[in-house]
Amino acid sequence: MSMILSSLILVPLIGAIIALFMGGSREAYSKYVAIGFSAITLIIATLLMLGIFGDFADLGESFVWIDTSAFIMNYALSVDGLSILMVFLTALLCLLVNVFSLDEHRENNNYFYALIMAMEVGLMGVYMAADYFLFYIMWEVTLIPMYFMISWYGGPRRHYSAIKFFIYTHVASLVMLIGIFAMGYESVAAGGVVDFSFEAIKNGIGAVAVETQSLIFALLFFGFMVKMPSVPFHTWLPDAHTEAPTEGSVLLAGVMLKMGSYGIIRICIEALPEAAAYWQWVIIAIALVSIIYGAYGCIAQTDLKKMVAFSSISHMGMVMLGIGCLSDAGITFAVFQMFAHGLITAMLFMVCGMTGHKVGTREIPLLGGLAGKMPIYATFMMIAFMASLGLPGLVGFWGEFPVIMAFYEFILDNDVIWMLLFCMLSLMLTAGYYLWAMQRTLFGPETKKIDLSKAHDVGHYEFAVLLVLAILVALFGVWPDGALQFIDDYVDLLAFTGVI
Repeated sequence: MSMILSSLILVPLIGAIIALFMGGSREAYSKYVAIGFSAITLIIATLLMLGIFGDFADLGESFVWIDTSAFIMNYALSVDGLSILMVFLTALLCLLVNVFSLDEHRENNNYFYALIMAMEVGLMGVYMAADYFLFYIMWEVTLIPMYFMISWYGGPRRHYSAIKFFIYTHVASLVMLIGIFAMGYESVAAGGVVDFSFEAIKNGIGAVAVETQSLIFALLFFGFMVKMPSVPFHTWLPDAHTEAPTEGSVLLAGVMLKMGSYGIIRICIEALPEAAAYWQWVIIAIALVSIIYGAYGCIAQTDLKKMVAFSSISHMGMVMLGIGCLSDAGITFAVFQMFAHGLITAMLFMVCGMTGHKVGTREIPLLGGLAGKMPIYATFMMIAFMASLGLPGLVGFWGEFPVIMAFYEFILDNDVIWMLLFCMLSLMLTAGYYLWAMQRTLFGPETKKIDLSKAHDVGHYEFAVLLVLAILVALFGVWPDGALQFIDDYVDLLAFTGVI
């Protein structure tokens, strides 16, 4: 049996362990260990995506992990069109944040890089798991290193933000666990052995009454929507982003938030399509509220990182809107938006984090005229802002406007065309807060409110990382089929099996 998929977990795990024990005089070299192992992981993920190892859909791994008289839990991994982009994105961002932080000098550097690699282990596990129990374990694995990253390396309110992050997401995951066990035990006949593999439960849950499926769906959906996060369970995100180090914010927004939307599609939609139809209008309503509330929240912010955090609530609401349409176009471009948002927010949080490090503040009212002082920094910020507001030619356009088109078809079929006003409002608000922030930060007269004498432009490592992201943002903006070709195969299978 091929161990290609397992290597995507084992390589960063080995890197995390080695970095962890590189204390004392070896601490300075831990960053190179993290870069080396994350680079190997990215190479494997890229070769996997390009089909060098063969069709990635045929590379599944599975063997029985725990076998009792009551249940069976499996170590089962698989990759398909839904997960391959998330696997690639995880590997890419973990390498980039390691390189981005090369010039940073922290206390206990080895712990910092071990936490990044540990997060990569959990994220890879979530996106490749083909067993519900393994999925849950890997889900929890991602929480622990992020908690310590915020708590140890964050800002002044880091302890409060870390605890809030952990409580919100852990409680939500416990509710999700109840849903997983309910799904498992409802999917087999009385007295039968519960097999927690995705395939076994999917085959058995269809015979369960729709009312019971709907209750299970609600438990699972709650766990996933808190992770995205959706209004009203969103308040942990702005605090976590504001206090987290830049590298933590990049991984949190770039790939960890996608765990929520991935779980909704992978579990709620795939296994419980009838329940999804039952809750469809609730999903749509939560999505629209999140889109509008997140955009309004951005306008009220003065901290650049907090503004981008609220924008993530709005953009992940767009992902949920696409999912809620329960159509091939809606789900296709919801997945594309997940990928696009990961690339864009990585750029956004990097440039916003750099503002604090290089200028001394992220407060928009104190900034101004930075384009003249830091032209390369200003260029990358403009690219990131324009991509996030959906400028044609950049990847954000293909993440948002096709979702709106899918929603238009949905409301047209249901004779509620007036609901398109919500999408129009969100587009205007998004353009408004990004253009406002860019004008105040980059242009106009150079600020006199803070001392810019020591401010300097982008460093060599930062430039290399931001350039890679800018190229990908532009590449997938003009060639969206580079990502859509993977998603289309997955969505075609959903349509073939009658899920959508």
